[in-house]
Amino acid sequence: MRIGYACLTVGVEETTIRTCRLASATQERLAEIVEVNLAALNRILDYTAQNKIRMFRISSDIIPFGSKATIVFPWQKLFAKELQALGKKARDNDIRLSMHPGQYTVLNSPHDTVVQNAIRDLDYHCAFLDALKMDATNKIILHIGGIYGDKPAAIERFKDQYKKLERRIKHRLIIENDDTCYNAEDVLSIGQELSIPVVFDTLHHAINPSPTLKTPIAWIANCAKTWQTHDGAQKIHYSQQAHNKRKGSHSETIELPAFLKFFKTLPSHNLDIMLEVKDKNISALKCLQMLV
Repeated sequence: MRIGYACLTVGVEETTIRTCRLASATQERLAEIVEVNLAALNRILDYTAQNKIRMFRISSDIIPFGSKATIVFPWQKLFAKELQALGKKARDNDIRLSMHPGQYTVLNSPHDTVVQNAIRDLDYHCAFLDALKMDATNKIILHIGGIYGDKPAAIERFKDQYKKLERRIKHRLIIENDDTCYNAEDVLSIGQELSIPVVFDTLHHAINPSPTLKTPIAWIANCAKTWQTHDGAQKIHYSQQAHNKRKGSHSETIELPAFLKFFKTLPSHNLDIMLEVKDKNISALKCLQMLV
């Protein structure tokens, strides 16, 4: 089992991922930022390895405007050596990597421009993991998207667009239940039909529960069946609700008694847990130390 954290490394110097405004995204400026970002990722991997954390989600901003159609910036060629070295470091230290496109990457939009932008964004995320030479166990997480007034039609659009994706993207793509539109039952049904691994998110399920199979543990067991050997260990997302904040807000830190109670109910420990929490690596270390 791995326990991981996402995007930021709290309390570690020179690990901030930078970006810039589109208006200032010249070739020279982008090259400068990417060089800094890859150096930051290198330090993140060093920290992660030294602390025996074996899973990390890379920020989508690692290559600013990496999927922007109007920007042609040959980052794969310019930084090939650095990218391959980063991938080797991750593999040598058994660190599983992932990426998670944002809310505007929507495959099931009724608007073709939005869909084409989403495909371009998925291609960028896949290209980055490919440039690291990471295998298909290193995944890209995606939500199903919106409902647009007709949920069945929106689901069919997702299926149609998924089937058109390049095979290299399909090999990395996994889908996740969300806290507003698509519950675990919806996503599992899609995953089973299209042979897509399903990520179960505990907090999203608490906010947007499925009408059947009431317990999270039951859903985790059912989602496990969508993961094949080439996908690697099943992944789940674990987070806790922040006190006195809007529903879905992640807590500042993981409350260990609740996490331990959850951990003890898991049907198997042959899975990986991505923590989604404000203090990032700090909570990952807390959980790992508790389980020693």
